[in-house]
Amino acid sequence: MPSRRASVSKAGAIVLVGLGLSGCQQHNLLDAKGPVGAAEANILIIASVIMLVIIVPTMIATLVFAWWYRASNTKARYRPDWAFSGRIELVVWSVPLLTIIFLGGIAWIGAHRLDPGTPIESERKTLEVQVVSLDWKWLFIYPEQGVASVNELVMPAGTPVRFSLTSSSVWNSFFVPKLGSMIYTMRGMVTRMHLMADQEGELYGLSSHFSGDGFSDMNFPVRTVSEDGFGAWVRQAQGEGTRLDRASYAELAKQSTADAPRRYGSVEPTLFDGIVAQTVPPGPGPSAPGTVPGVRHKGGT
Repeated sequence: MPSRRASVSKAGAIVLVGLGLSGCQQHNLLDAKGPVGAAEANILIIASVIMLVIIVPTMIATLVFAWWYRASNTKARYRPDWAFSGRIELVVWSVPLLTIIFLGGIAWIGAHRLDPGTPIESERKTLEVQVVSLDWKWLFIYPEQGVASVNELVMPAGTPVRFSLTSSSVWNSFFVPKLGSMIYTMRGMVTRMHLMADQEGELYGLSSHFSGDGFSDMNFPVRTVSEDGFGAWVRQAQGEGTRLDRASYAELAKQSTADAPRRYGSVEPTLFDGIVAQTVPPGPGPSAPGTVPGVRHKGGT
């Protein structure tokens, strides 16, 4: 009976571990869903393999030396006066040097090819999306379509997207793990990033920079749809009728947590430029008195 109970306990533990790991799939950087993420995953794998060229032989050599120079091995030569070997020095220094050269070359090439501001080559027209990080939610404005959404990013698969990002108050960081790259949003300036999804589905986006007590809920679904599906979503948003102007933005910028996704059917054309130029009043920031009961506030930068 005890052995049977132990087996059941082990099986339960395995199931729990499996469920826990399955929940991490949305953050799996190696399971890329776009060309930028795939290139970054490839760099990570290649860099790991290169570093293993040093790590694995070193681990094996440690075990071999420990076994060969054990006290009971009479064949091991004891040489207390040994001081230098040119061959050993050549191996000891050349292998790390080559590793650094290879890693540096990969980092140099990747840093230029995967610069967030570099456009993605495609036969399709690039979609423009303006992003504003708020306390504690994300605003996505589609200037060409004249619509906007909160905590919901919709983009057509196979179409490059050019993100222009800013912040209403404190620093934040925009990150969709399976599409690759991460970039900061800062008040009073615009950062730019290009991404593309290569297949339809639903991904996970988040803020990866602590910005206050509502930070843990500052995530959003990323829906990658067909071109027809994107057009249908735009028409649906336009039909909802709510307008995003400076007055409604002022209400939106107030602190709130775990906001449900919602859309705006029209957007004031100069709203994003006004947010960047700070002619639109900024959000209160985590250090200011909040509008959400029960939320403590911490200073932000």
